[in-house]
Formats: sequence, structure tokens, C-alpha cells
Amino acid sequence: MPPLTMSAEIVYTEEQKAEVSRQLERMLGNAHFSHSKRFPSFLRFIVVEELEGRGDQLKERTLGIEVFGREAGYDTNSDPIVRVTAAEIRKRIAQYYQEAGEFELRISLPAGSYVPHFDWLRPAEHTFAQPILPMPGIELAAVSGDVEPAPTKPLPADHSTSPNARWRRFAAAGILLFIAAVAGLGWVRSRPSTFDVCFPQNKINSITLRDASDPASQHRLDEQMDGVIVDDLQPLVSLSGLLDMRHQNYVLRGEDTSSLTDLRAGPGIFIGAFDNAWTLRMTRGLRFRFGNDADMKHFWIEDTKSPGSQHWTIDRNQQEATNNYRDYAIVARFRDPNTGKLAVIAAGIARGGTVAAGEFLTQPGNWEAVKSLAPRDWDNRNMEFVLSTEIIDGRSGPPKVEATYFW
Repeated sequence: MPPLTMSAEIVYTEEQKAEVSRQLERMLGNAHFSHSKRFPSFLRFIVVEELEGRGDQLKERTLGIEVFGREAGYDTNSDPIVRVTAAEIRKRIAQYYQEAGEFELRISLPAGSYVPHFDWLRPAEHTFAQPILPMPGIELAAVSGDVEPAPTKPLPADHSTSPNARWRRFAAAGILLFIAAVAGLGWVRSRPSTFDVCFPQNKINSITLRDASDPASQHRLDEQMDGVIVDDLQPLVSLSGLLDMRHQNYVLRGEDTSSLTDLRAGPGIFIGAFDNAWTLRMTRGLRFRFGNDADMKHFWIEDTKSPGSQHWTIDRNQQEATNNYRDYAIVARFRDPNTGKLAVIAAGIARGGTVAAGEFLTQPGNWEAVKSLAPRDWDNRNMEFVLSTEIIDGRSGPPKVEATYFW
């Protein structure tokens, strides 16, 4: 029973609103949400706003003001509470549905958006085993993560589920689709594989703590530690959440604690570029690779088939001065000669590019763009894409495919 669509607006019936509200309360009563005040308040607010037709107003600043009581002019860059909360909610939603068993209605929060989606599923489609994927010729084993080519199957006639709803349901398989067709790349199928998710770590020299007697009073203390930038955290949570949803084993490893021995143990997903040495090493032999000048003022993605060309460049001075610029990213899937394992790259020149790369991997509509640009046997090949995204006030827009390469 999908909602009605009028141009860009989705209109929900009273019955649908009641169903969503019941499912929401079931979720919020679960231990993944009930032990927190922040997560239920955030999720309930965005669900109600979407049901009442105000989903287009769900922006970061609006949520900061309405849900968390921030002042109208607060700095979203220094106070990322909305982004952090949304990322954690995506992870908890994935955990909830992984444990929930059968369900007829799914509430989700797509990566890169604060607008929730509601998918009404037929009973036969409740299980995640052997989903029909948005690209032909691939089926996934539900637990092991093994992949094998299969004949293309037509979608069954379904008058109760719209094509858009089906696409949203298939989003959970997006990253595994990108890792798919490993049989053609020589991945051994005899045992389950565990993914290494290698993420950037940054050295932090101080920490700001609040005074217990006066929480508004903050004190900066010297302390050496490793940290993760929020914009790197967003794709990390989105990708690991999808692996959770698919019952796929994975290990999170910081960039500076990952060894070649670790990475040779199984396929890997590598997030970030200039703050992840493994990404830079693995992309050195690719057609599209990262580069920079000696002063670290200009960063780029270069095409090795056009030496000297720097079409995709960021000027660090402009980036710092305006926070408005165009960022670029590499998304790739290939067998790495150093580890002998399948590698997936999601890395931007700057942090906004990494966010866009993560969005590209986890949003199903992007695969239509890939399909239109790819050769017929694309799913059995290594592949690499250059993406661009417009950064406005430090926030990334939707990813756009600039170049593709299959080999």
C-alpha cells in the first residue's frame, strides 16, 4: 500500500499515517532507542514532519533548532549534533530491523538526507535472503556474503509496491552490489568472508570539556588522542550499517592500526584519501589517482592516460576562505595486487567528497547512472569512477559522475 505521489510530493492516507505511527512506537520501545532521550525525539520529529507533508523542510539547521534547542544562527560546522545523531540513528535502525524478523512496514533514514522513507513490504518480501537486486545478473547469499552470477529474473507483478519503493528497499544491497561479481574476479566462495573497513584517524592535541556545575562553561585541555572527523564518520556509519543489515561480518580498523597482514585476510573497504595512507597506496596503480603539490595547497585527481592534466582540482586557499567549492572523489572496486583481495574505495579529496562517495555507494538511484555508462559485462570487471559534488557552506550536495573506467 504505497503512498500517493503528486509530482515531487508524497501524500499519505490517514491509515498509512496510523501504520507508520504504530511502527515508530514499536521501534522507539526497542532497547536500541528506549535508553536514549535524543534518538527518540529526533526520529519522532522527522517522521511526523514527513507524514504531515513538511519533509522538504528537514534541514540540518532546522533540526538543530527544533529538536535540540539551538539558537537560530548556531554554527553547524562546530556543532554537528544533527549529523552525528542522524548517523547513529541509521545504524540503530539497521540493527533493529536485523533483529526484528518479519515486518510489513520499514522506516528508514537514507544516508545524506534527514527525510525518512516508509516502505510497505509484502509478507513474501520480508526476508533479506536472495533479494532481487537493481542490476541484472547478481544474487547474494544472505549470511555468507558470497556472490554468484545468476540469470536475470523479471520483477514479479506487484500492484501494491511502487517502483520507487522497490528501489528504496534495494538500497540495503547497494554496497554489496558494488562488491558483487567476485566470482568473476576469483574470490573463493568456499567460506564466508569478513570485510575490513579501514577508516581515517586524525591526531588530536586537545579536548574541550564542560564544567559539571556550569555546563555552559567550557575548558580546553591538552590531551593526545586519535579521533574521527564527523564527515568521515558519516560514510563509515552508512557503509557499516548496510553490512550489518546484510548480516555480513566486518571489522573496523583505524588507518594507522591496519597492517598488510590484516588487509590480506579478506576484502576491504577504504574510506578517505589524504588522511588514509592505505587508500593512497592502493590507488597509485589505478587510472584515476590522487595528487598534490609540495606545499599541500593544491590537491587533485589525475587521469594517468592524460599526463599533466588536472581537471579535478581543489585550491586549499579557496576552500578555507569561502567554504564553497567543488570537491571530487574516487569510488572504485578492484582486486588489489598488494593484498590479493577485493578492495572498495570511497574517498574524496576533501571531506565533502568522501561524504558524497559514501552517498554514491548507498543510494540505489546512482546505480542507474552506472548502468547507463557501463559496458555489458560491467559486473565482472574492475571499475573506477570520478565523482564531483558542490560544497556549499561546508555541506556536500549530491554526487555526479565525471568519468568512468572499466578493465
